[in-house]
Amino acid sequence: MISTGSTLLDLAISGSRVRGGGLPSGILVEVYGPSGAGKTVLLSEIAGTIKRKKGDVMFHDPEGRLNNQFAKIFDLDIETIDYAKTNTIPEVFSKIRSWDPKGPINGIMADSLAALSTNMEMSNEEGDKMGMRRAKEFSEELRKTARIIAQSNMLMVCSNQLRVNVGVTYGPKYTTPGGEALGYYASLRLQIKPILQDSKIKRTEKVNGKDVTRIIGITSEITVTKSSVDKPYRIAPLTILFDYGIDDIRENLKFVKKYTGATTYALDGSKLFTSLEKSIEHIEEEGQEEELREEVIDLWEEIEQKFESDRKKKKR
Repeated sequence: MISTGSTLLDLAISGSRVRGGGLPSGILVEVYGPSGAGKTVLLSEIAGTIKRKKGDVMFHDPEGRLNNQFAKIFDLDIETIDYAKTNTIPEVFSKIRSWDPKGPINGIMADSLAALSTNMEMSNEEGDKMGMRRAKEFSEELRKTARIIAQSNMLMVCSNQLRVNVGVTYGPKYTTPGGEALGYYASLRLQIKPILQDSKIKRTEKVNGKDVTRIIGITSEITVTKSSVDKPYRIAPLTILFDYGIDDIRENLKFVKKYTGATTYALDGSKLFTSLEKSIEHIEEEGQEEELREEVIDLWEEIEQKFESDRKKKKR
């Protein structure tokens, strides 16, 4: 299994099938949501996990946002991975079909599908004004590629925009670009969105006697809206720091405090601090990240057991 960089998201994806959860290989994953919610960070965290497992990574970046300085946060180097600022839908999928990775586990990232053009749009002055060709190209290319992803045991993770269609009768309708094909072929769909309140993380420091405040990160929430991996509709919180990535320690400490009823942050029953920041610092200094993760998994499994069906096996 491949970690997303978030213990709680790994569990939400497949925690009742495999201890600790995570992403299996051989599937297509769509991560969709509004701009600025953390899609690129999530794809980069997954790609970094694959590289640390000695796997090969193909990264399609039509928006050109993955510069090397940003990539290195996640142990990626765009000089040593199969990186391309791809233009069109067929270009992405034809490269996948001809790819011959050598790693024990291999991943394809596409960030984002909404930025991809069609061959018609790139070559015809008229363009694809109604956008109809986009949906057809996604459908055609996915039909040819989906089984290759499964048979080659690769993991493909795509990001997509969430857009509002205001031309409907009964209120706004939220859609993703590219038609219905991606949602159909995806084994897993993850909707990411900023939380409604306090989505921005702020930090204040004294500078020459003056308080200076900066926004250093965001908090989002991910919902599993479709899953052939495990149960759908589980939800996981996500904290992202701009120069760090997904802050797993922060969310794990908050989870333990919330669901044990503790008044302070704690690890394995031992009290840490009332301050979340001091507790994070302590966990890092003592190298207790894995101990904290195991406690979160145990607690999550304890909660999930409460919701297991106690009905008699159905007669079939």
